[in-house]
Amino acid sequence: MVLILSLLFISCKQEIKPADIAKLNGYWEIEKVVLEKGEEKEYKMNETFDFFQIKNNKGVRTKVAPQFDGTFLTTDTFENVSVRFAGEQVFLDYKTDYAKWSEEIISLSDEQLVVKNPQKIEYHYKKAAPINLLKDGEKNK
Repeated sequence: MVLILSLLFISCKQEIKPADIAKLNGYWEIEKVVLEKGEEKEYKMNETFDFFQIKNNKGVRTKVAPQFDGTFLTTDTFENVSVRFAGEQVFLDYKTDYAKWSEEIISLSDEQLVVKNPQKIEYHYKKAAPINLLKDGEKNK
């Protein structure tokens, strides 16, 4: 029974291809965190989003704060990030002046991102868009 469940779990995992990495670019808002034992923490509203800018498997992840006019304030907090393919697994390797760490990409689509850190904590993100409460419905660029 355990073998069958293991095979089912492995077969359900999304295969992430090099062409999929471009989907990381943009603004991501955390929806929930799933701890190792399955406990979930929901995030109803976020003061900051993660902004990824990756080209040729290298780039940065920056914390940004959405503003009411649809713009973003950029913080001084950022990490250099590189994408690493290891067999069927894909990792985001982060580096700052103070630390290095990795997260495995579990799934990636145009609208959803799930990563898992070495402590087996999963971070579930949704693609974010600018918030515009001041221009009476005009679209933001």
